[in-house]
Amino acid sequence: MKKAAVAGAVFLSAVTMLAGCSKEEVDKAIAPLIADVQETTEAEEMEETEEDPAIPEIDTTVPIQPGARIAVVSKNTKGQFWDLVRKGMEEAVQAVNVAYGFEKDEQITMTFEGPDDEQKVEDQINILDAVIAENPDVLCMAAGDMESCQAQLESAKENGIPVVVFDSNVTETKLIRAFRGTKNVTVGEMAAIQLGNALGKMGKAAVFSGQEKTQSVRDRVEGFVDTFTNYTDTEVVEVVYQDQVEDMVEAMQAVLDKYPDLDGVFCTNAEVSEMYLDMDKGEETRKIAMVGVDATTRQQEAIKNGEELGVVSQQPYAMGYQTIWTALQATAPKKKVKIQKRVLLDPAWIDIDNLEDPDYSAYIYE
Repeated sequence: MKKAAVAGAVFLSAVTMLAGCSKEEVDKAIAPLIADVQETTEAEEMEETEEDPAIPEIDTTVPIQPGARIAVVSKNTKGQFWDLVRKGMEEAVQAVNVAYGFEKDEQITMTFEGPDDEQKVEDQINILDAVIAENPDVLCMAAGDMESCQAQLESAKENGIPVVVFDSNVTETKLIRAFRGTKNVTVGEMAAIQLGNALGKMGKAAVFSGQEKTQSVRDRVEGFVDTFTNYTDTEVVEVVYQDQVEDMVEAMQAVLDKYPDLDGVFCTNAEVSEMYLDMDKGEETRKIAMVGVDATTRQQEAIKNGEELGVVSQQPYAMGYQTIWTALQATAPKKKVKIQKRVLLDPAWIDIDNLEDPDYSAYIYE
């Protein structure tokens, strides 16, 4: 029940008790209750007003730079998640050109580059060097390694190129204008709650994770471990990071062999989730409950056939759209526009009950 509703109930109760008193006595007694109701309602209305929509409205009063060139360097270009990020970016560029009436040389343009595997951090660094040398008007990047691109960020600053980071943040946030991503700690927390409930809040779980050097992954692991181990009879027996082992499939199988009594696993991204699903795990291990991240086609199938409890899914299209609009605002003079430094999108739990629900279509990858 909302606070306003509770306060309303208290208000009615007070009026009932004060029946028969003089008007002055009643007014004096209920005045604080009325004030509390008004204050609570106003606070709730303000909270709702301040909440950012997933797809921002294009505000043509913002003096963005006509003909701006946006360079996007992703940590990965392969997979449904990144396809949807790119689609959101491309459609944001189109929407801006239409809204502002930009034609020919005034049109906003965008390039999208990056390695085909997020573990290829050196490839991303080389791409960043090349892109910065071309002097774009604004740079958007998802960091494959949150600490490896310090020199590139400093170079961008020296050349007057604003940087907007998306999906995976960097350590030195003073060198960037903004970050657009997902509430990744919440991703881990939601996964832990769903897996914990499925296991009756008891049992052993393992975490099979993407790169430890990526901020988004670290946040997901932290959220999961802290929440899952908060139950009295639960334990996270092992955390395996993709960039810390030679072969992720072999490493996951080694954990399954080491813990024959393992009850559940959490896979922190789509790539690792699909690796786990496609493993030949053996008949005896198929009862292990699994929770993944991102509602890819493969994971949708796994949910339908009972291989997977569900996924905590993101909104990649909205992330891409927000990133481009933020980047274009960064081309305007700082005094003319105020850019919110950090905006995080809510994840959603997707399972067999809401997989076909149109209300969750933004979280389902097609």
